Amino acid sequence: MRRKTALATALSAVLSAVLGLALPSGALAQQGEESSPQPVVVELFTSQGCSSCPPADALLKQLAQRPGVIALALHVDYWDYIGWKDFFASPSNTNRQKGYAQVNGRKMIYTPQMIVMGQQDIPGSDVMGLSEAISAYQARPRPVALELQRQGGRLTVTVAPRGALPEGPIAIQLVRYTALETVEITRGELAGHQIDYANIVNDFQQVAIWDGQRASAFTVDYDGAQPAAILVQLGPFGAVLAAAQVE
Repeated sequence: MRRKTALATALSAVLSAVLGLALPSGALAQQGEESSPQPVVVELFTSQGCSSCPPADALLKQLAQRPGVIALALHVDYWDYIGWKDFFASPSNTNRQKGYAQVNGRKMIYTPQMIVMGQQDIPGSDVMGLSEAISAYQARPRPVALELQRQGGRLTVTVAPRGALPEGPIAIQLVRYTALETVEITRGELAGHQIDYANIVNDFQQVAIWDGQRASAFTVDYDGAQPAAILVQLGPFGAVLAAAQVE
């Protein structure tokens, strides 16, 4: 019988209560009154080959169930050499993590690492630090209004500036992901463990590059076969200016 890591199991018992600090009932009510939700994007860089990652993976699984948060797991490939190949891993995820490090002046990358709204670096198991970051970003007004509309197999993304935007290209991205998979790991640092992985990113598709000067609409194919989110991000690895779950 496979076992889950003791630390991840212990953490999962307290995560809901702690994360409640990030999503007070008043904040949820306020979001419901707005014309469009403005969730906080949390990206976790993780690996099936990393022994310190399961607590962060459990944390992301909890986040994936919280309103007001878009939680995304990006599996990197630089742990694959130690005996277990992470079959969710992608070189593009590693490149994204390196891009964030370069833009923010960091010389190293690590797992587990969370990036909040493309800006704030938080160790993946720092529950309180993440809770505080989510609360802070939920309180900030978004500089871009974002609306999504699905019709048939097409998704229309409408964006509009709310005042002056930062200089630089603004990427509109469709992010597809797998909601949940359970993996039995038989080799490497986590050999003998069974781990749940949530919101596993499969693909970043660039919908458009927007100049941010005026309201614009862009259309992309989307069949709804996988859950997805739209990120509006100062490119290529800058701040997330707006985001929305595709319903």
